[in-house]
Amino acid sequence: MDLRVILVGGGRVGYHAAQALHDRGHDVVIVERDPDRCERLADAYFATVIEGDGTRPDILRQADPESADAIVGLTANPGSNLGACVLAARVNPDIRTAIRVATPEGAEGYEEVVDATIFPERSGARAAVNAITGDTVRSVETLPGELEVAEMRVLEGAPVAGRSLAEVALPRGSLVVSDAAGDHVPHPDTVLEAGRTYLVAVEPDVADEVRQLFQG
Repeated sequence: MDLRVILVGGGRVGYHAAQALHDRGHDVVIVERDPDRCERLADAYFATVIEGDGTRPDILRQADPESADAIVGLTANPGSNLGACVLAARVNPDIRTAIRVATPEGAEGYEEVVDATIFPERSGARAAVNAITGDTVRSVETLPGELEVAEMRVLEGAPVAGRSLAEVALPRGSLVVSDAAGDHVPHPDTVLEAGRTYLVAVEPDVADEVRQLFQG
């Protein structure tokens, strides 16, 4: 379903979020107070750009929150992000709200006010670790809690190589999510083939043990 999304904040995070939403066919409106950023965003041609402070009712009204499906506060100031979302929700109680927070711990105070919180630095850190460590184990997603979903490649000679899931003693707190092709949920007869990559969900306290089983 195509959505109409308001992004408050057109910095680095807002720019890339708008581009990704546009690429998926969604209608994007960006509210940004910095004139230079507005000019760059307008030149990119993937969003409608409104110059001004998104926490001001007269500015936010120009983005027409009444007809929007979602509003996301992506400035570096969580208070401003929250203010914009609260204003939008007053005129459209059905609008989905999300804000960028400065730390994962900072999300706790907003859980009852907005629908979702975003900590983009976590994604940046994940990408950095992936780049540093290579492609044998790649973090794909960190869920709202501590559970992580990672791409793990089975190396030659690893304890799990060539063995079926029924034969492998994966530690409690871990689960192989996909087969090598990524087409099916694995079953006990699924063989973990050397050189192939699997999606694996792991809890933090067993992550190192699981990596050792896949890498040797």
